[in-house]
Amino acid sequence: MTKTKPIGVFDSGYGGLTVLKEIVKTLPEYDYLYLGDNARAPYGPRSFDTVYQYTLQCVKWFFDQGCELVILACNTASAKALRTIQQNDLPGIDPKKRVLGVIRPTTEVIGEYSKTGSVGVLGTTGTVLSESYPIEIAKFYPSLKVYQEACPMWVPLVENNEYNKPGADYFIRQHLQQLFNRSADIDTLLLACTHYPLLMDKIKTFAPAGTSILSQGEIVARSLKDYLERHPVIANQISKQGQRRFYTTDSVTDFDNHASIFFGEAVSSEHVELSV
Repeated sequence: MTKTKPIGVFDSGYGGLTVLKEIVKTLPEYDYLYLGDNARAPYGPRSFDTVYQYTLQCVKWFFDQGCELVILACNTASAKALRTIQQNDLPGIDPKKRVLGVIRPTTEVIGEYSKTGSVGVLGTTGTVLSESYPIEIAKFYPSLKVYQEACPMWVPLVENNEYNKPGADYFIRQHLQQLFNRSADIDTLLLACTHYPLLMDKIKTFAPAGTSILSQGEIVARSLKDYLERHPVIANQISKQGQRRFYTTDSVTDFDNHASIFFGEAVSSEHVELSV
């Protein structure tokens, strides 16, 4: 991959593929390199420092593969590691390289969807405890009321292929009820985990009628398109051969079987060994 300069897309597992899927739809001409750190997933319950160390290692791996731009398509990594990497690490590694996350693009626009001024954020325990979404949303929409709900069972449901089965209904209904019990004014839901789009049909079923439900893939894709238009120097460095390559730190067979569900088409991955 050293002969090309792809856009790197990172997640602790499979969820980032829902973001990559939308990015490829929007910007099909670019080369992409995806890495899922499946061997050390999930990141959600891990400490801030552990997530930071794992994420930094993976970012450096992307840079070694020729990436000038890396997208952290993982809410936990964006919440727990992105700012430190941007401020403390990039200046010493290469100040011309860029690492972007999925939280900022979403928080910049979420207020446009709410008429009541009350929104709900559904995420992993790690993302919710980080308070990243309320903090970032307040910068753009200071009067917007933000209610968060941690949904620790939702990722396992998706990764164990139980997301579309009746057993998932209990957990989807439970967390939505808990969220809306805190405020009946919530009219917009943000799926603040890249796994959650696979639960969209069930979320629509159990959410109040008329609720706007936002997944991050399309929002991040539009934001990246705008970013590259505003930063032509970076855009011109990225290779444009329409290539996509996939890597995992765990079993390629397991990755390929799961990845096709998230990405919407067959995936053939390669294994990479990372250790701290």
